[in-house]
Amino acid sequence: MPNIAIIGSGAMGSAVARRLIAHGAMVPTYLQGRSEQTIARAKAAGMVPVSRQELTRADLILSIVPPAEAIRVAELVAEISSTLPEPPPFIDLNAIAPKTMQALAARFEGSRVEVLDGAIIGGPPIPGKSGPTLYISGDPAKRSRLLEDCGLQIRRLDGPLGAASALKMCYAGINKGFTGLGAAVLLAASRSGAAESLMAELSESLPDVDRKLSGSIPDMYAKAYRWVAEMQEIADFLGEDDPAATIFRGMADVFSRMASDVEGDRVLVGQLDEIIARREKI
Repeated sequence: MPNIAIIGSGAMGSAVARRLIAHGAMVPTYLQGRSEQTIARAKAAGMVPVSRQELTRADLILSIVPPAEAIRVAELVAEISSTLPEPPPFIDLNAIAPKTMQALAARFEGSRVEVLDGAIIGGPPIPGKSGPTLYISGDPAKRSRLLEDCGLQIRRLDGPLGAASALKMCYAGINKGFTGLGAAVLLAASRSGAAESLMAELSESLPDVDRKLSGSIPDMYAKAYRWVAEMQEIADFLGEDDPAATIFRGMADVFSRMASDVEGDRVLVGQLDEIIARREKI
């Protein structure tokens, strides 16, 4: 039975685990210090709670956590693997910049751990449907083939370590950045009394944009807190000399504000929901 450890049992991590388990794998995880909700979600997915050291008995260790936690997870795996003669490969699948990926890989210097760079594009796996796609770079030995054998869609990139992270930054910059831009502009339209007219114009002249925003904005609310660090990573990826980096630092602030609103009085959520609800009546 394939043994594929996953650190991270959020919506994505637990769904990936469920897909692997459905294809015959055992999926251990480390849950010390996690919330009751996280523990319950992991167990519901069929993940097996184990000690830190037991993670190293896996064939692969995957990290699927918010970007801000990626380095900490790497340090944990490096620590428990440092003295092993044949530790399992470690695949980081988080939304981090190539520079962060290089810093993460540096945590394993002096060990025998093979570090692979990965990126997940698409939503959590849904039974009966294909996807998401896992892009992997720095994998000449094709260690990720085991994930293919267990039901995941893998695409290997020819580029070096960091190529998959670069792809993720570019894709998320367009996809999630567009959602943040739309939310910010719709809130501005609401403050100025132009929201209903704006949505009517979008539905008429840019129907694809209208449909995208009406679906992606409500879906964003619960994820906004995770997207803050992701936007910061994109800004870092672009670099200080690129004026577009300022845009994504601004997007980080937008999502930080949305995350605070979701945890608080939900005024912004209410305004956006009202705008989208009015769209249905236009």
